[in-house]
Amino acid sequence: MRTQSPQPPSRSRREALGVGAAVAGGSLLAACSGGRSAAQDGLRGTDDGKNGMPHDGAPDDYISPDGPEVIEAEKERGTDGTVRQFRVTATSSMLDLGGVTVGTWSYDGELPGKEVRVTAGDILQLTLDNHLPKSTTVHWHGLTLRNDMDGVPAVTQRPIQPGGSFTYKFATTHPGTYWMHPHIGVQIDRGLYAPVIVDDPREPLRYDHEWIVMIDDWLDGVDGSTPDAVLNELNHGRGSSSGHSMERRDGGGDDGHTTRIGPSRVLVGARSRLLGGTAGMVDYPYHLINGCTPENPRIFRAKPGDRIRIRFINASGETGYRVALGGHTMTVTHTDGHPVEHAETDALLLGMSERYDVLVTAKDGVFPLTALAEGKNRTAMAVLRTSGGEAPGPGTRPKELDGTLLTAYEMKAEESDRAARRDVDRTIQVNLTGNMRKFNWAINGKPYTPSQRYPIAGGERVRLAIHNRTKMWHPVHLHGHTFALPDGGPLKDTTIVLPHTSVNVDFDADNPGLWMLHCHNIYHSDSGMMTILGYLKQ
Repeated sequence: MRTQSPQPPSRSRREALGVGAAVAGGSLLAACSGGRSAAQDGLRGTDDGKNGMPHDGAPDDYISPDGPEVIEAEKERGTDGTVRQFRVTATSSMLDLGGVTVGTWSYDGELPGKEVRVTAGDILQLTLDNHLPKSTTVHWHGLTLRNDMDGVPAVTQRPIQPGGSFTYKFATTHPGTYWMHPHIGVQIDRGLYAPVIVDDPREPLRYDHEWIVMIDDWLDGVDGSTPDAVLNELNHGRGSSSGHSMERRDGGGDDGHTTRIGPSRVLVGARSRLLGGTAGMVDYPYHLINGCTPENPRIFRAKPGDRIRIRFINASGETGYRVALGGHTMTVTHTDGHPVEHAETDALLLGMSERYDVLVTAKDGVFPLTALAEGKNRTAMAVLRTSGGEAPGPGTRPKELDGTLLTAYEMKAEESDRAARRDVDRTIQVNLTGNMRKFNWAINGKPYTPSQRYPIAGGERVRLAIHNRTKMWHPVHLHGHTFALPDGGPLKDTTIVLPHTSVNVDFDADNPGLWMLHCHNIYHSDSGMMTILGYLKQ
């Protein structure tokens, strides 16, 4: 062991989903109730020639994002599946959040963006047209995919310039709940996100309806606020200190509005017992479910006794949420796309970018689905309606929020999905460092630069020995892989690490390339809490 330093669903389910959409009155991500590769094998993404080289390459000792090893790994995943084509436009838009209109950036003028849905074994092909004033990319959060499609600027691709386009194309292998978002600057804290669902062609679960629930914190366009101005305020005027926003190199960082012209959004005193202390530092005026405020919530309609699969996605920039459905218990079936031993709970805790799938049996009445912003004393809310009755008020906090709560560390992977037992070949020490006053977030005391590399070798079992040396919690995300939580825990791509705690997570190095490891608090990552794991040539 070495410690290293940096150098289609089943027929019955398809029918059930069709009924669910009809009962819900159209798209499950509809408007608020109140209104409103680069390789030679044919699976390479393509661009329109505005971006130059597809990426900045890799040092000679490391596998390139579009190298022959990446191509071979993609062939092993399968390149003969049905091609599912999508086209999305990233654009400036005015959005109605349910009585609140904001100017922001979004996919096709919708919030969330349209669902991208395929079946495991399909080839996902999506062309992004960039109509934004700045460059952008798409990261496919949680998907195990070819490295040159991962959407990381200067590492796996060049940013998509204004007026340009890029076609992402890759094989999908593992069913689950995922999502897409940019990986440039703090763009994720605008409206640029959408659900990505990979259906299981042999779906074992049986349910009548599906409800995708995307939870988000919101400030963009409210009283002059922008995420870039918030980052600048948190960084005491330094703006992005990681270079990841690509401001100087590719023009894809801030939107030019980094000077605060509205109220301060720095939050002081947000405390959460569940999160071990400070819950966050950004004061968001709104918290949304599927793009809607609690005052005009999204309404999901079903019948008493219907079985509903809820796919929770925390798409927020800086907020952890405790979620519960009033009057119901939830049966947890998956986290981050991977099956777990079914367990009942009243509430769940979701860090930024985490996903949970649950089953509920709908009762008779009208019920709040509430996401409590931990430590921030605000809520997001949607409504489950199975009969007549008065809708719950926007501040409703069901008692289930204070009931039994499960975290991923208390769950067990389903037996068929557990990581095989084997010795660890390489240990990488990952110290999360920095503090809230200086806002100097880093990994192992070194803020991110695209040239960073922690070497790993294909075929190894790698242990990330994560130690949070800060006074704030961090949701740690690994690209292109899933890691196993300790003691038979589930496979995940994102895990919460509380202040002054440690966790060892193991993954198999079976997807060659250059892969990001970072905190998914967007203000922490863009201030430097990121690094790269790089596969060595063999």
